[in-house]
Amino acid sequence: MTRPGKVVIVGGSSAGLATAEALRRQGYEGALTLLDAERHLPYDRPPLSKQVLTGAWEPSRAQLRPPEHLASLDAEFIRAEPAVACDAGERAVTTATGRVVRGDALVIATGLRPRKLPGQEGLTGVHVLRTLDDAAALRRDLVAGRRLVVVGEGVLGAEIAASARGMGVEVTLAGFGSALMGTQIGVTMGGLLARLHSERGVDLRLGVAVEALANGGGRVCGVRLASGEVLPADAVVVAIGARPATEWLEGSGLTLGDGVECDAHCRAAPGVYAVGDAASWHHEGLGRRLRLENRTNATEQAQTVAANLLGAERPYTPTPYFWTDQYDAKLQVHGLPTPAAESHIAEGDPSQGRFVAVYRENGGVTGVLGWNMPKQARLLRQKHLAVPRGGQSATTVRSAP
Repeated sequence: MTRPGKVVIVGGSSAGLATAEALRRQGYEGALTLLDAERHLPYDRPPLSKQVLTGAWEPSRAQLRPPEHLASLDAEFIRAEPAVACDAGERAVTTATGRVVRGDALVIATGLRPRKLPGQEGLTGVHVLRTLDDAAALRRDLVAGRRLVVVGEGVLGAEIAASARGMGVEVTLAGFGSALMGTQIGVTMGGLLARLHSERGVDLRLGVAVEALANGGGRVCGVRLASGEVLPADAVVVAIGARPATEWLEGSGLTLGDGVECDAHCRAAPGVYAVGDAASWHHEGLGRRLRLENRTNATEQAQTVAANLLGAERPYTPTPYFWTDQYDAKLQVHGLPTPAAESHIAEGDPSQGRFVAVYRENGGVTGVLGWNMPKQARLLRQKHLAVPRGGQSATTVRSAP
């Protein structure tokens, strides 16, 4: 394709900013506009549930780049102005103020929107954690209160529980799944993680549905489980997953399913690409459609999208990877282990808090998990998870879901 004269990137967080940086690094000299709903300068999301939440970092430290670096990109930054509509054929985006931004190429990087519980809106003390402002609001409640209920047994819920315990808060974690992070690391490894949380004082209520939030005069005062038990709370965090933020693309002419549906080159339509959490693309190596919600993918996919904007026609075929820090445990997960996969310890010893597990399913290795053994996990990944044809190897870039 002809190099675009102007590229418009919708979403200014890690995926959007990484696309802009990759374009400049790869020699693009045309006009760049980054349109973002956030009022803050681009910041990193993984620290929100850890360092920013605990107060170990000032919020400003989560910024991805200093202002002088952003200025060096020679890009137009439009902040605090969410996109509300799109015409993919015209590559035109309409914002909440009525502004219309057009480009020769369009990159969609609008990320995720947290799922919420019924009755959550308008009830104070109930939080989600997606933005810098979310982290600040939750921290204020954790400092002021002493009892937190986390709803959701996935990565984000587990990280918040660990951070809150480190702050001395009483934490109860409730989730429908039978294991902590079970959908990401399976029941066996999830059981080991649950034991770590229990040892650190988290009260786990797994395998039970949350029925409702208890309202105490407009402020949450507890969480009612399907069993009838009410978990008392001064604050509640709802971490039950997220959905791609693509509602503004309805009627745009793009195909929307589980995200913006793209081809193997991350192209959703002529001159229109998607990157990051909102992008669903065909992974040629796996022979299936894939959408990944983590920092590593946002960075790596941006490199491919930038190259393809400049005419490379490169398929995006990464080896999926994410990591999470909880207490003194660093978990690094390579590949796509599923709850149905069988896991076995390949190196180390779980009782010593250092090991590598390999996942097998249908006769093949589908994933590798390192628990405080990053080097060994990488070596086993290289041995068992060969880079798919036409692809690029996954680099170990700081990441969390």
